[in-house]
Amino acid sequence: MTHSSPDTLALSRKVLRLLIKLNLLVGVLILALLVTSIVVGDSVMRALTAGSPEANATLFMGMRLVALLGLCAIPVVHFILSRILAIVDTVSVGNPFVMVNAARLQKIAWAVLALELMHFAVGAIAASVSTAAAPFDIDWKFSPTRWVAVLLLFVLARVFEQGARMREELKGTV
Repeated sequence: MTHSSPDTLALSRKVLRLLIKLNLLVGVLILALLVTSIVVGDSVMRALTAGSPEANATLFMGMRLVALLGLCAIPVVHFILSRILAIVDTVSVGNPFVMVNAARLQKIAWAVLALELMHFAVGAIAASVSTAAAPFDIDWKFSPTRWVAVLLLFVLARVFEQGARMREELKGTV
């Protein structure tokens, strides 16, 4: 049986911790932009080249809704990253096929599904508030790859559950 390099796991841990911090920073920045857009909307919207609030009220509301969805995504991403970090920790002690990891993967799958639904909502909002005079171009595209990743996570959770059961059964027979 090959073992993962401790350096790889240590690097993974560092990267995940960095991503957790960056995610929180992005949340603070989105919140600051959202609050600023409400307090001094004219200046922010002009800086974003969205024109005047009077002429583009629907566009501004859509932009704020997208920012609000971005804020909602921050705790979901934090949830995902912290669960992945916990899985990496079990790998480092040599015991990844445990029921708790199967449950973590299942929860990660649901969280990634939630992110994809938020992503879909962002695209719907942008499409509904965008006009020829005031386009809200966020370059949104449907990606089947991310939906396949959701399915793969659900399958992987089941694989981990089966692996944990088999390991427990093997312990019982030895």
